[in-house]
Amino acid sequence: MTSDSASFDSPQVLSERYGPNYRWFVTITGMVGVVSMVLAMTTVNVAVPDVMGAFGIGQDQAQWMSSAYAAAMTAGMLMNAWITGVLGERRTFVGALIFFSAGALFGGAAPTEDVLIIFRTVQGFSAGVAQPLVMAIIFSVFPPERRGMAMGVFGLGVVFAPAIGPTLGGMMIEYFSWRYVFYISLPFCALAAVLGLFFMPSRPLPRQIPPFDWLGFALLCAALLGLMTGIADGQREGWASDTIVLRLAAGGLAAVGFILWELHTPKAMIDIRIFANIEFAAAAMIAFVFGFGMNGSTYVIPVFVQTNIGFTPLLAGLMMMPAGIMLAFIFPLAGRLADVIPASTMIITGLVLFSTGFAFMCTADVDTTFWTLVGMVMVSRLGLGFINPSLNASSLKALPADKVRQGAGIANFMRQLGGAFGTNLLVAFFEVRTQFHAEALTATQDWGNFTTQRLVVLVEQLMQRAGLPLQQQKAGSYEYLGQMLHVKAEMLAFSDTFIVIAVAGLVAMIPAALLSRSQRRARGFSMLGKLARLGGRS
Repeated sequence: MTSDSASFDSPQVLSERYGPNYRWFVTITGMVGVVSMVLAMTTVNVAVPDVMGAFGIGQDQAQWMSSAYAAAMTAGMLMNAWITGVLGERRTFVGALIFFSAGALFGGAAPTEDVLIIFRTVQGFSAGVAQPLVMAIIFSVFPPERRGMAMGVFGLGVVFAPAIGPTLGGMMIEYFSWRYVFYISLPFCALAAVLGLFFMPSRPLPRQIPPFDWLGFALLCAALLGLMTGIADGQREGWASDTIVLRLAAGGLAAVGFILWELHTPKAMIDIRIFANIEFAAAAMIAFVFGFGMNGSTYVIPVFVQTNIGFTPLLAGLMMMPAGIMLAFIFPLAGRLADVIPASTMIITGLVLFSTGFAFMCTADVDTTFWTLVGMVMVSRLGLGFINPSLNASSLKALPADKVRQGAGIANFMRQLGGAFGTNLLVAFFEVRTQFHAEALTATQDWGNFTTQRLVVLVEQLMQRAGLPLQQQKAGSYEYLGQMLHVKAEMLAFSDTFIVIAVAGLVAMIPAALLSRSQRRARGFSMLGKLARLGGRS
């Protein structure tokens, strides 16, 4: 076969070449690529404290490692169909892996936090392009009766990667340095790219580049950039400062402009009118909260146990591992339950468990044991495991057949959008509450506070025994007091943040209730229709 014909291999040609096992070859190829990207998304969270120390930055800047990745991934998903239409599946898949690997290499070697964030953005965009492509290919190569099994196998790999990601990241930091966290995915990327050259289908380049909604895409990017940077920098620069007000206003106007343009243009990336379907709109709102809780908590929990409880990065990763492994078993079980239990019931149950887990997390402090924290995380993740299968099913069942593909893309977009804002909003809230508690605690530290007075005297006595001069004794005791107040303020702020996550889960029960009501109404109409048909036959 010539090189030209080899480069234009359709799925049918590849099936003939490799036989019935081809569908599994391409599934494994796609899984390896996506797993490498999911690993990169989850491993960096355990490195946040080390990155903060390496560059001398706060959480408001360090959180961009996670939120910039998620935001760029959201944008990449919207461009997936257009890029694939221009380049074909093989070039798109291999190209995304090359850019992703470049982002990992340069991100790991980044001399400043700005360079690191830029290459995390490159990684996120590449992952956003590749993941929907892999799912579409797997869906197309399997017959309808085997697609559920194939997607289940694919989903198992995608779920297993976050389970081991934080632990692998912790091992890299423990035995090497935080920079090696970025290199974990490189072997998987290289293997997936080689396999992609053989098993991914390809097509000739089009004679004419297909149209794309560039204005809508630009407005969306402007909205994300303005809103997310405004939220992230608000505490540091002042929420009423001209810069922050301008960013938030520009982001808000761009978001409104994006919605109006998508309603106007015939080539819309997102069919806004689909939200007129109340059941789908409710499912989309739940998807946003799902992404918010999943991404936000995956970032906040490892940072909390390292900065406030004193866990090492490896111990923080090991703490997250049992919950991830549990999800790998829960997803198939929840998928089966979703076939016999109403989706709204599954979702509400999941939201209650999710909120309960974070209600428990509010009580965590330095005395909380490792396995108690593991149990708290497992309760919240169990809730997410119940939500996900039913959410996917209910969001698509609500739509007519010609809207299902568009609805699947929008549901995924809402989940990623929630994930992008999850880390961003939670870190901003944490910074605000830390300052609030620090000021409140500082106001109580005077000589009328006998506990503070006794602490200062005891610390001075310890320093005196160590042979330090009087002035250093005073300065050292006050510095120690300040450190204690800061740690306590952060502990209280983390508790407040966990409360917000729990409340977000409870608020999501409102659209879940709407979903339940619409599904009951649909079942009622279906029953009336059956009775009418039976009456007609009689």
